[in-house]
Amino acid sequence: MQPARATEEKNSAALNSVTAALLLTGLKVVVGLLSGSMGILAEAAHSGLDLAAALVTCLAVRAASKPADREHAYGHGKVENLSALVETLLLLGTCGWIIQESIHRLTTRHAPVDASIWAFAVMGISIVVDISRSRMLYRVASKHRSQALEADALHFSTDVWSSAVVIFGLAGVRLAEWYPKLGFLVQADAVAALVVAGLVVVVSGRLGLRTIQALLDTSPPGEDERIRAAVAAVDGVFDCHAIRVRHSGPHYFVDLHITVDGDQSLRAAHDLTERVEQAVVAILPGADVTVHPEPTPPAPNSASG
Repeated sequence: MQPARATEEKNSAALNSVTAALLLTGLKVVVGLLSGSMGILAEAAHSGLDLAAALVTCLAVRAASKPADREHAYGHGKVENLSALVETLLLLGTCGWIIQESIHRLTTRHAPVDASIWAFAVMGISIVVDISRSRMLYRVASKHRSQALEADALHFSTDVWSSAVVIFGLAGVRLAEWYPKLGFLVQADAVAALVVAGLVVVVSGRLGLRTIQALLDTSPPGEDERIRAAVAAVDGVFDCHAIRVRHSGPHYFVDLHITVDGDQSLRAAHDLTERVEQAVVAILPGADVTVHPEPTPPAPNSASG
């Protein structure tokens, strides 16, 4: 796929994500305020942060697609990693507010919750939309190795589970209304909000760790060994060492040293490095590979002085 086409597909996915987040945030805010459901308001806050994150992702994908220039010789791919970190921090901040408000409702302030059909309907719509867009984002993220879009997809797939938890909380409130003996279930909505916050904290923590690793140029686990084996199998390579792998957004950069016959011509050595680059690209498609050839140590002189 041509780079322009790939960029267009990523931008389209990011823009669709923004539209869906805007729709869900509006629905949840309206229904949450009308019903008084802390669970739905927690989900509205979550969706609001998803909207902000989707906007950041949309801008990041556009910026990351810019070609390398004099100030950014390795391109702008790190913008995607940085946007994923921003999303993580936004989500963690939201979780703090949800946890504080839920505990407040459980201990000191018991607000009534109207578990109406509209409350169930908006959460059902949320699940359908989140499943659809998370699948779309995962597909595009996997196709183009976009960490920013993968972060968006991860958020929305988590929304599916958190929305389901809120539905269970609303169901508990409704049961408490029908069966007074189950009055303790009136707190199910606040408990559901705590569970939502817990889910988001776990997912955000994992995403944040991966993002920080990318920003710190942590090598992808196991890739150096795969590259070493593939390069060592190239005819004319005696040894492969000093392998360094890092990724910036969707792009991989690989540096490695190889030991070759020092008596061959420069043209032959260049052709060999081309074959080595092709072996690495077969493992990491689209990678920017730099190969440093070194001559084999001279054989010890058997003649005595």
